[in-house]
Amino acid sequence: MAKYDKKVWAWMLYDWAAQPYSTLLITFIFAPYFASVVVGDPILGQSLWGVMTAFVGLLLAILGPILGAISDTSSSKKPWMIFFSFLYVLGALSIWWAAPGMESFLGILVLFGIGMLGMELSQIFVNSMLPDVCDKKDIGRVSGNGWALGYLGGLLLLFITLLFFSENDLGLTLLEKPPLFGLDASLREGTRFVGPLTAIWYVLFMIPFFICISENKIKKTSSKILQTALKDLYASIRNLPKNISLTSYLISSMFYRDALLGIYAFGGIYASGVLGWSITQIGIFGIISGIAAAIFTYIGGFADKFYGPKWVIISCISVLIIVCILIAGTSRDAFFMIRLSKISSLPDNLFLICGVAIGAAGGALQSASRTMLILQSDKNRMTETFGLYALSGRATSWMAPALIAYVTYVTQNQSLGVLPVVILFIVGLIPLVWVKKIKL
Repeated sequence: MAKYDKKVWAWMLYDWAAQPYSTLLITFIFAPYFASVVVGDPILGQSLWGVMTAFVGLLLAILGPILGAISDTSSSKKPWMIFFSFLYVLGALSIWWAAPGMESFLGILVLFGIGMLGMELSQIFVNSMLPDVCDKKDIGRVSGNGWALGYLGGLLLLFITLLFFSENDLGLTLLEKPPLFGLDASLREGTRFVGPLTAIWYVLFMIPFFICISENKIKKTSSKILQTALKDLYASIRNLPKNISLTSYLISSMFYRDALLGIYAFGGIYASGVLGWSITQIGIFGIISGIAAAIFTYIGGFADKFYGPKWVIISCISVLIIVCILIAGTSRDAFFMIRLSKISSLPDNLFLICGVAIGAAGGALQSASRTMLILQSDKNRMTETFGLYALSGRATSWMAPALIAYVTYVTQNQSLGVLPVVILFIVGLIPLVWVKKIKL
């Protein structure tokens, strides 16, 4: 990576610190463990996971723009980051109590959703800080490097988890040894320990962020902050139709980011329920996918600079559409209605390739999306704009999880449950026609 000052490195370390919640908990470790082991029914587990994800998206859509406007009005972000960090840690720690086959698992699901909400809200504030920590010409590269660093962090912690903690059905880790610290494999304590481990990782690596990144003085007295913030937010929303490019992009991202969230949220559950992969196998898959994500997100930062974020976004969405169609047409015993033998490795190999493509395209897509919004936003209302970005991404965030949950439940087929994601990606491509092609 290029040479950056400590402020830029501290900003990028947020991705390193926070990414494991997505990599380990939402995608590769806890989601499949919750559906298959805690609930004990992959179909019901995927449906419950969809409801939780949809509800978190609804709260984010409501709170994101309001909190962003308040932050811009007061010029205060770090106190909010402390609060969101508390929610993150709370959600991660809750996993320790997710015992196999527990009768009442809704409380764990609620706490985990609170942690997910904290992570999502913190991203609004961190993303809005990017123009303040580097030059405009470096935004695309720093954004890409940050995402790449995040994937590396998630990858490293996932690797540690598989080697020393997460156990297979025989109670052994990837090193074929019992989990460290005398954790009881019969109670899946090794897998459950991923929650506290993620919380410790986050707290440790967020320290440079809070030390090295400074803020401006508060602009207004506390009694006027909320009133002014809501007034400015209303004015920004009312003026959106005048900015065709920004509005079109917000509409586009509303659909394609929802679709991407659906892939991330249900990828591990699909591998567990459809292909019968163990938590360890899913973790290894996550490592391979994470390596691809880190490499291509880093490359995507340079593509941002030379071709512009719009080109990167369109290319990545196109790849993801093809991948989702392949996943929807594949099951353990068939490939697009072509029967396969019970010992065929095609489904496993194909899903592995798709996972690599999802990691590569998904990482580059998120980095380019962040760059695109920054280049079209008013710097003085950056957090508010990212709040609207969260609103646009979450106004329909119930859609992918809810549609996946509904189609899965109605068809009783997890493969077909992926089909709504394809439609959302295609719809997301259309408004990009009216988005200005901006280069860094």
